Amino acid sequence: MATNELCYDPSTRAVIDNPFPLFARLQREAPVHWSAPLRGWVVTRHEDCKAILLDKRFSAARMQPFFNALPREQRAKLHDLEASVSLWTVFLDPPDHTRLRRLLNRGFTSRAVNAMAPRIAEIVHETVDAVVGRSAIDFIRDLAYRIPAAVIMEMLGASRSEIEAFKLWSDDLGLFIGSSRVTPDKYERAETAMANLTEAFRELVAERRRRPRTDMISDLIRAEDEGEVLSEQELIATCVLLLFAGHETTGNLLGTGMYYLAQHPDQLDDLRRHPELAESAVEEILRYDGPNAAVTRVAAEDIEFGGHRIAQGQRVFAMINAANRDPEVFPDAQRFDIRRPPPSGTPLGQFAFGHGIHFCIGAPLARLEGRIALPILAERIRHPRLIGAAPEWLDSLSFRGLTALPLAGEFVARGV
Repeated sequence: MATNELCYDPSTRAVIDNPFPLFARLQREAPVHWSAPLRGWVVTRHEDCKAILLDKRFSAARMQPFFNALPREQRAKLHDLEASVSLWTVFLDPPDHTRLRRLLNRGFTSRAVNAMAPRIAEIVHETVDAVVGRSAIDFIRDLAYRIPAAVIMEMLGASRSEIEAFKLWSDDLGLFIGSSRVTPDKYERAETAMANLTEAFRELVAERRRRPRTDMISDLIRAEDEGEVLSEQELIATCVLLLFAGHETTGNLLGTGMYYLAQHPDQLDDLRRHPELAESAVEEILRYDGPNAAVTRVAAEDIEFGGHRIAQGQRVFAMINAANRDPEVFPDAQRFDIRRPPPSGTPLGQFAFGHGIHFCIGAPLARLEGRIALPILAERIRHPRLIGAAPEWLDSLSFRGLTALPLAGEFVARGV
């Protein structure tokens, strides 16, 4: 292949670490691009990505065809994995998606989310308390993932003492859900993780049926829409989804946010002096390098799109992080600026949490966690600086975040 030939290959380390130069070139030269390594279409412009997410001809039901195509013996070994992810709303089309989403909206309410605000602040402080006095930390391991994991586990009513086990299982699920790379045992690890999570939540659901509490599992059990309720399997699958997405997304938001704020100390100081900037800071982190890198759809029929014929069954990847740096929508799109005003004619412009009927149900929680956590972190981590080698990014097509973030600085007590 010639060195200047245009090809999107998400498995190369250069693209994993920094896909944005290639995204910019794709937007200019091939906004609807056939990727031979992915065996699918890659779409990078803001307008096109939003159009795909709104077009019913592009199906979200991409998991069931995968399981259907597996050899019988291999499929049988992935029973728990198939049973659960096949019920995740992110992989369903109407009418199944419509029914489940209505029920989830009744359990995952704005009231329940907003009521968590004081506890989120306390969880952030408690997590930072644990690193006070240290000269360096791994921000990802010590803070970024622990904060949202503790929040979502508390909301679900799970014990925070299980965080380490749940995080390990979630990471193994991520090998299957978010990565296109073939690793020797990723399916087996994902199946084991799903079996463990399913059993853990089955026990929690049974306990809440006996003794309801003021937590999300109890709310989901009570959720009803026109006489319909969540089945036991739907309820457990939803709990797994909320745990998985509920901490991965926010953990990556916080980790990536600190990575860029540490490189822009003037903006970090601005946030420290003006905590009311937290909302715009969260939105800029989501726009500049958001945690949900791409959304996958499958053509339900032959479709003419962007001057190309997309055949039925072919995959289409709406590259959210590319769209959110589209210079046609965001002036000076490659610049990180927590004071960036929203584009004219739209409330936010970026759509890091998706668009249309599959808009992320957990987006209000992730945004709330970010708005609360960032000012506290800015106040309690003084003079942060990146140390060690360049940090490594997740090898994932769907998710964007750092595997580790060694950070030196002064980690101070509350009120100092």
